[in-house]
Amino acid sequence: MEDQAAKLRQMVQGTGEVKLSKKAAEEDKRTRVIAITSGKGGVGKTNLTVNLAIALCQAGKRVLIIDADLGMANVDVVLGSMSRKHLLNLLDDGIELKDVLIEGPFGVKYISGGSGIEKAQDFSFEERQRLMQKLSGCGQIADIVLIDTGAGIGKIVMDFITAADEVLLVTTPEPTSLTDAYAVMKAYSMYAEHRNIRLVVNRVYDERESREVTDKLRQTAEKFLNMPVDCLGYIYDDRYVAESVRKQKPFLATKPGSSASRCVSAMADGLLTGSKMEVKRGWRGFLQQIFNFSRR
Repeated sequence: MEDQAAKLRQMVQGTGEVKLSKKAAEEDKRTRVIAITSGKGGVGKTNLTVNLAIALCQAGKRVLIIDADLGMANVDVVLGSMSRKHLLNLLDDGIELKDVLIEGPFGVKYISGGSGIEKAQDFSFEERQRLMQKLSGCGQIADIVLIDTGAGIGKIVMDFITAADEVLLVTTPEPTSLTDAYAVMKAYSMYAEHRNIRLVVNRVYDERESREVTDKLRQTAEKFLNMPVDCLGYIYDDRYVAESVRKQKPFLATKPGSSASRCVSAMADGLLTGSKMEVKRGWRGFLQQIFNFSRR
């Protein structure tokens, strides 16, 4: 597992056997690699990834998303964009990083994972070398690389999250989501050489519900895994989120004043400055909850 993690880190960051110029090496070291994962599908992982990328771009950062969700192409869907080439096309002769790099809307760059990424562990030495060489430029074009992994604890997912500098684990207050989130935490605690995992609680009614979810998972992780787990932030249950998915337009770009947008912007600020997230619904959000507009 550690060998696979090291290979994936080299693929994403361009380190290890790929030789970089002194300037490129310095730029590469400054690049943050953040994996965004979840215990189960349908908890809003990709939506968070895309909107967080937009918020970080708005803060002046160069952001690259690598869609590693087993060819589901969900980043394409959320952005309302389309990619003709994907990560594994880099194995083809004549295909370079610029050919698979998509200049998406709202300043977000991304690379689609495409189908077959789960076979990465079976690549030959020459194929891994080729991918690493071509991906080495990612560290020079991005300040932050967000990796949208698949859900669960499959081998390729665990390889990605153990290779990343930081991990954001997305969950909801639902019992099944919490159970699956703990399974990810347990696997991560077993295989990660350097543990750095934080929670994002999606679809919460209020801040108190987020604290309850976080406390439950944190206490369990400390007791049984001997692993500290902090919470980066939470996202309110917001009707604009589902609406934006249907329209294939990220909610932070179309509804920047919505409660979900303000939550994601606060999380981006927390990633950049370390500040504690605190977002109030306000009067409009209060009315939406009272009249059940956020829950259909």
